[in-house]
Order: sequence, then C-alpha cells, then structure tokens
Amino acid sequence: QMQLVDSGGGLVQAGGSARLSCVVSGRALSNYAMGWFRQAPGKEREFVAAISSSGGTTYYTDSVKGRFTISRDNAKNMAYLQMNSLKPEDTAVYYCAAGRGPAASINTGWYAYWGQGTQVTVSS
Repeated sequence: QMQLVDSGGGLVQAGGSARLSCVVSGRALSNYAMGWFRQAPGKEREFVAAISSSGGTTYYTDSVKGRFTISRDNAKNMAYLQMNSLKPEDTAVYYCAAGRGPAASINTGWYAYWGQGTQVTVSS
C-alpha cells in the first residue's frame, strides 16, 4: 500500500504562483510514475501533468504547458507541481497520484493511489 498526502494549495491571485507537494509513504517512489489531476466544481477530474519514475518523461495537458512544471525527488519520496502564471480557470482541487508502474500516463485509470486533494483558488 502507498499513502499520498498532497499539500500547498490556497488562495492565489491571477498571475501568481503556487507549488504543490506530494509526500509518499509505504513504498519506494522510484518505481512508480506520478501524476497530478484536478477537479473543478461540477466537472470531471482531469489530467494535468505526469512524470515517469526516472523523471525522464513528462506529459502536460495543453492548457498548462509552459506554465506548470512537474518534478520529483525520489530520494525524498516526493513529487511537486510548480504552477506559474495562474489563471482563474485553474481553480480546482488538485490531486497527486501514483501510477501502477514506472511509465507516465495521462489516463486516470493508470493511477492506483491518490492523495486527499488540496484546494487551489485563483482570484481574478
């Protein structure tokens, strides 16, 4: 079993930045891809970013490319999502997730373990 705890959300002004963190326990993170997803009120959970176990492959949804950066520190069993140039439409609950293996994926079903979510609110 893996346990994920994500944090770092809050209220941010449009154009500002925030950094989300995800600490993983229970298994060595180095064997698993990590992903970040988000869910806005009344909408389905959507893919945001993913990174392979080695960090060599990353994927982003088009709306965050150039603004968000996913990273990981396997020695610390942690993953991060740096969010810059935030927009009101980025407002959502953000979830980190651990994949079923080392390959990064944009598919929700690939991820077996999930954090509890952290709210990010971007004010205009």
